[in-house]
Amino acid sequence: MSTAIEVRGLIKTYGPTRAVDDVSFDVTEGEVIAILGPNGAGKSTTIEILEGHRQRTAGEVTVLGVDPAEGGRAYRDRLGIVLQSSGIDPEVIEMYGAAYSKRRPAAEVIELVDLSGQADDRIVSLSGGQQRRVDLALGLIGDPELIFLDEPTTGFDPAARRRSWELVENLTSLGRTVVLTTHYLDEAEYLADRVIILVGGRIVAEGTPAELRADKARAIRISFSLPLINEPLTGLLEGVRGEITGRGQAIEILTTTPTADLAHLTGWAVGRGVELEGLTVASPGLEDVYLHLVGESADAEGGER
Repeated sequence: MSTAIEVRGLIKTYGPTRAVDDVSFDVTEGEVIAILGPNGAGKSTTIEILEGHRQRTAGEVTVLGVDPAEGGRAYRDRLGIVLQSSGIDPEVIEMYGAAYSKRRPAAEVIELVDLSGQADDRIVSLSGGQQRRVDLALGLIGDPELIFLDEPTTGFDPAARRRSWELVENLTSLGRTVVLTTHYLDEAEYLADRVIILVGGRIVAEGTPAELRADKARAIRISFSLPLINEPLTGLLEGVRGEITGRGQAIEILTTTPTADLAHLTGWAVGRGVELEGLTVASPGLEDVYLHLVGESADAEGGER
């Protein structure tokens, strides 16, 4: 497979601030890559540079064989961009598509995003999820080679989100490349072939969801709820080796010594004749890994200051 995106040493500064700090990665044609990170991590700036909408300070960027800073209209003609909000009526989609040299029929795109029944409606009459589907249609009307999806399922109900995921899978089956930003970690885990996590303008982790989870494969999450008992929980919690979080009677433990911690927890409960309600033991998901990496990076930056 050919490389759709090549980024080497990308830097973007605003005065003394480095919004993007020496970022390098590749994206293969037909791949879905998710760029994740907290607000202010540099995601939007990186995406805007790839789209050709923002100039970089330093580094090399090639997208579809073109430097986005010099690509102009011919370059943008090959892209599909789904913004967080557009506010365009469904009936204008065909007119919007006329701006592209290669385009899909408007009716086909409207059906693809499940808006056939609202094709003549005004945008103000649509629900939030339906408005996002209009945004998605605008990104697809030009039959793009590369699609940028910025929070594509915000406002969708669970069923609509699943349908949108199927749409993205259909696009990649046709060889389209997708760059995705999302705050839904389950969405990234389901759709992305690879994930890049940015914090403070730097890449702190990169790999497939499975590879990122494997980095913390020894860490196991134990969760349960305790009944109300007339006894302090000090004896229970002090004997746990893992990291304890929780609210009220709901307890979660992230541990690298699950056998020892489980033995302690169950021994404590059996000795008092209580049940650890909803006791589960599971490997961490992408969300656990993400929160751990973001937290670690924030702690490190705080320490440096």
